[in-house]
Amino acid sequence: MSRRAVFRPRNRWRKARQLLFILGDQLSREHPGLAALDRSRDVVFMCEVREEAEHVPSHVQRTTLFLSAMRHHAQWLTARNFRVRYITLDDPRNTQSLSQELARAIDCLAPDVVLCMQAGEHRIAEALKKTCSAAEVSLQTLEDTSFSCSLSEFDAWAEGRNELTMEYFYRERRRKLSLLIADDGKPAGGEWNYDSENRKTFKAAPACPRPYRARPDAMTREVMELVGSTWPDAYGRLEHFHWPVSREEALRALDDFVSKRLSEFGPFEDAMWSGEAFLYHSLLSSSLNLKLITPMECIEKARAAYEGGKVPLNSIEGFVRQIVGWREFMRGIYYREGPAYVSCNELAQAGQLPRWYWTSDTDMNCLAHCLGEVIEHGYSHHIPRLMVIGNFALIAGIEPGRIHGWFLAMYVDAIEWVTAPNVVGMSQHADGGVVGSKPYAASGKYIQRMSNYCGECAYDVRKRSGDQACPFNVFYWDFLIRHRGRLESNHRMRMILRNLDKMDEDTIRIISEQANALRRQFGID
Repeated sequence: MSRRAVFRPRNRWRKARQLLFILGDQLSREHPGLAALDRSRDVVFMCEVREEAEHVPSHVQRTTLFLSAMRHHAQWLTARNFRVRYITLDDPRNTQSLSQELARAIDCLAPDVVLCMQAGEHRIAEALKKTCSAAEVSLQTLEDTSFSCSLSEFDAWAEGRNELTMEYFYRERRRKLSLLIADDGKPAGGEWNYDSENRKTFKAAPACPRPYRARPDAMTREVMELVGSTWPDAYGRLEHFHWPVSREEALRALDDFVSKRLSEFGPFEDAMWSGEAFLYHSLLSSSLNLKLITPMECIEKARAAYEGGKVPLNSIEGFVRQIVGWREFMRGIYYREGPAYVSCNELAQAGQLPRWYWTSDTDMNCLAHCLGEVIEHGYSHHIPRLMVIGNFALIAGIEPGRIHGWFLAMYVDAIEWVTAPNVVGMSQHADGGVVGSKPYAASGKYIQRMSNYCGECAYDVRKRSGDQACPFNVFYWDFLIRHRGRLESNHRMRMILRNLDKMDEDTIRIISEQANALRRQFGID
């Protein structure tokens, strides 16, 4: 089948009773809209537009992943006799706007109704509503059935609670799904989580099994060339693109993780090591977020390995917690809080994002490594994201919308429903405690404990001020000094804040002055 036959609209299009608009992160073969279509009369609509790659300055691997996965999905649909109207990025008629392309499709096909699964971003959902309203066509929003917890279930759980605590949500989901639950209704092994067993660090360079990395096929290579020529100055590197772009590749990645790395995932899930971006992590987040695979597929595969004695309890529990606990909690928060959530700035931070976040050109060794991994792969695991990249932005005083935009731009798995609560809420504590009960602020000591970064750094992790003092230490104490008034009512922060009482006025002044100097040096002020 030629590329043109798959991706170009036919010269003559019959009118469509229903138009199913599939967005780039909705590539499920069990999409609820597909079952509703008459394959001879209705049309599936998909489009590639510059607008979605330029809304934030998207990493070249992120753009490539979305476009290649969309094309592979369109090919799968076409092979099953769905009528597919697919607008490619380089189509001369392409308006490069999601709304305008939908309007063109409506004008061409005159559907009675537009079907679309719930968008993963409020901005897009609003744009679809406005477009359909202007065209006087009904828009039917379908529930996203790829998650194990519906939004109505989440709202029912959240209703009436003073605080939304992920741990309690996670326990309820475990019970609801009968995951790692003993016959007496108690958690397997007697504990709900095994975090205390999952904080090991490496004493020497780890010898982790290399993860499955999909080999780009002809269609992906074509997309890579198109992305490279369309955005020659885009951030990131494309030569090491190996992300799954089809369901078949995603399933191979899942099998590879469960058979080779899941057993050691738990103990070392928080560890970091220079030159090791992947370690024992699954690398499944992009496939999950594009709906190439489902959460329950991942859980069932992992559970089979656990029940077969191939995976210890602490590893599968840590994996289950990420998939049906944290991931689905984030989704519930995003939709429950609404569009204004992304603009939260409870700590009133206003700093600029340093230029080297986009280049990794910094002499802070931990940030150079972690940012370098993102530039190289469009990925880093959750601890570099939270405790290095996000932590620095928090304690240095960077405006949360700026760091959120960076995360949304630079990670292949970034979609606003998951990125906003993780960054604005958990990482930056900008939502005032909706996601996390305290700020995830840490000094360089945490990084020293969990990695080998500090040994080769230009800064001294033992110093909190003065020449060569680790900027993480300076900014950590400055963060506590600046925000003491806001944080002292937080019971989880009281003991930490008492350390400020041990500092004399000169020490506090020196830390504050050095933090201000560093902000000027890094281009934050």
